[in-house]
Amino acid sequence: MHAFPCGTLALDFVGTLRARRNALPREMLGAPSNLDAWFRESGLADEVTPATAADLDRAVGLREAIYGLVAARLFGEPVDQAAVALLNEVAATPPVIPQLRPSGRHVAATAPQALSSVARQAVDVLGSREADLLKECGRPECTQVYLDHSRGFRREWCAMRTCGSRMKAAAYRSRKRG
Repeated sequence: MHAFPCGTLALDFVGTLRARRNALPREMLGAPSNLDAWFRESGLADEVTPATAADLDRAVGLREAIYGLVAARLFGEPVDQAAVALLNEVAATPPVIPQLRPSGRHVAATAPQALSSVARQAVDVLGSREADLLKECGRPECTQVYLDHSRGFRREWCAMRTCGSRMKAAAYRSRKRG
């Protein structure tokens, strides 16, 4: 259900609103249960205390704050201090804590703990030289942001298997028609 093409959970979390500039963007966190599923599918937590509507509102606010800070960086816009304050506030909450069990590593988390872990990753990306590697997917219908660790920093798409293959197929069809 959820996609994780970005190389960091904070940017994958931003991608839970797909095609954000389209007339009808696709919301992947439409219910608290979707937020719980994202935490599990991302590997952030094995077991999640069910999220509430308030947790979902907080998550969407965090997601939009992270995207706003990334967009400011990408497009050379002023930084929204309210977004910085929200990111720092969420990051200040205790994060998820892995535990060793007889069966191996296990992480049980609440939504605030999981969101704190996401916020801390966002702080790590935005507050370091990795911010210089931020890019937005080159497919017009996609607005996923990612870190470009490719050789020569020439990566154009959030993921080759989705956006990259679509763009290459469209270019091939265009060449064949022309």
